[in-house]
Amino acid sequence: MEVKSPYSVKFELPETLLNEFYCDSLKEGFFPSDPKSSFCTTSVDPSLISVNLYQTLDWLHGHELPRSLEKEVCPIPVLLYVPKFTLSHLLFHYDGTPTSAELIRNFIHLFYPLIGKSKSTIISPSFIPKSKIKEEQELIQLVSSKTHETSFIKFNFHRIGDFWSYGVKHDCTLLVTTKGYQADLAKILFHFYKGQIWSDKLSFYLSL
Repeated sequence: MEVKSPYSVKFELPETLLNEFYCDSLKEGFFPSDPKSSFCTTSVDPSLISVNLYQTLDWLHGHELPRSLEKEVCPIPVLLYVPKFTLSHLLFHYDGTPTSAELIRNFIHLFYPLIGKSKSTIISPSFIPKSKIKEEQELIQLVSSKTHETSFIKFNFHRIGDFWSYGVKHDCTLLVTTKGYQADLAKILFHFYKGQIWSDKLSFYLSL
């Protein structure tokens, strides 16, 4: 009898597509297709689940309609990675909420051993309340302190497709955003896979 990981049952995806990582902060040799590249046993729960994006899209295209990646959204971050995975240009989506800020802080904590030479771009709403300005500035300082180069821009993006298009156009290699966009992202990837505006560089980090 096959014993499934307690986390694999939360996903629509086949368990064979999932890799689990347990390090509090990933090791310098990390590569998403190889759990041994950042092997730790100190944590009971995974700190990251990685999924091969192309294999996932091939699986999605075996169905008539796009499907969400998870049956029930779990708090463990998911990395949808392309074969040419790199952290050379990070694209952070900050929407002005405490949840979004915490997501970025958690990403930095998990990946900081790997992003010292990375370029980073933070996209923030054109308008945020004065009460959020301090938080926004703290995030900029945090990202700047852990990456080689940081840009901060304001756009009124409201759809995951806007961030995806920006990432493709500006040669970003990882989009860091919320799992709230997961279903819409699956639809976009389903329809544009290997199309004219497809990017073989852009991976996705999704979390709560």
